[in-house]
Amino acid sequence: MSLKFPALLSFVALILMYPANAFSQEHNPGFNNEIIRGDLWVEFEPVYGFRVDDEYPLDFETAARRALQEAALYFSGMIYGWHFHYEIGERARGIAEDFEVFEPMGEVRWGDPKMIVTESERQDSKLRIWADYRMNEIQQKRIQLWRTGTVLNAQAVGYCPLEGPSPDSTWLDIRNAVLKDAARAAVRGILRSSERNRPKEASGFISLASFPRFYVDKGQWVASVRFHVQINEIIPFAVY
Repeated sequence: MSLKFPALLSFVALILMYPANAFSQEHNPGFNNEIIRGDLWVEFEPVYGFRVDDEYPLDFETAARRALQEAALYFSGMIYGWHFHYEIGERARGIAEDFEVFEPMGEVRWGDPKMIVTESERQDSKLRIWADYRMNEIQQKRIQLWRTGTVLNAQAVGYCPLEGPSPDSTWLDIRNAVLKDAARAAVRGILRSSERNRPKEASGFISLASFPRFYVDKGQWVASVRFHVQINEIIPFAVY
C-alpha cells in the first residue's frame, strides 16, 4: 500500500495545479531507450451495456486511480507481453477456435514509483492522462527484444460486448477482454499471410507496441491495437 498513495496523490496534485485543457496539445510517444510513454482516457460516467458502473459517477480520485491502473496494464503489456497458445480452428473439421491461453509474462503495478503522470486534461466527462515509465536495465533489455530479430509487427482490432465477457465484468475485465481479442486477430492475420495452408495450432509471445485506442461502436467495445508478435511454434493439421 505504501507505493500506491504517493503516485495517486501526486497525480491529484498535478490536476489541481493546472486548469482543464492545459495539456490539450498532441504528443508523439517517440522512441527512448529508457522511457516508454502513452496516453489514455477515463470516463467519469462509465456505462456497460444496460448497467452503470458500481461507482458511477466516478469522483476524481477514483478516475485518477483507474487511469494509473490502466496505464500499468499497458506498460506491462509493452515490457513483458503475454504467452499465447492458439487453436486456429476449422469449421469444416468441427474444430472450434480457441485463444484461451493468454498469460501475462510480468506485471508493472500501478503504484510503481517508476511510473509517473506527466500531463493531464479534462474534457467534459473524460479525463486524459499522459504517463511515462522509466525502465530499469532488465526491462530495457526486454523491450529491445520486442523490437529486434524475428519479431513481427501487427495491427489488429479487438471487440467485446458493452457489458463485458460476463454480466458481472469490471471495467478492467473489459479492457483485458478486448486486448485479448485484438491479440487473437493479430496472430490470425499473421498466420493467414505467412502460411499457405491453415495450421492447427500456433504458440508464442505477443506484446503491445503502444497504448491501444478504445472506443464504442455498434454496441461493442472496440480497440485498435499495435502489437509485436513472436510465433515460436506452428503445428499443421498434417501432424494429426
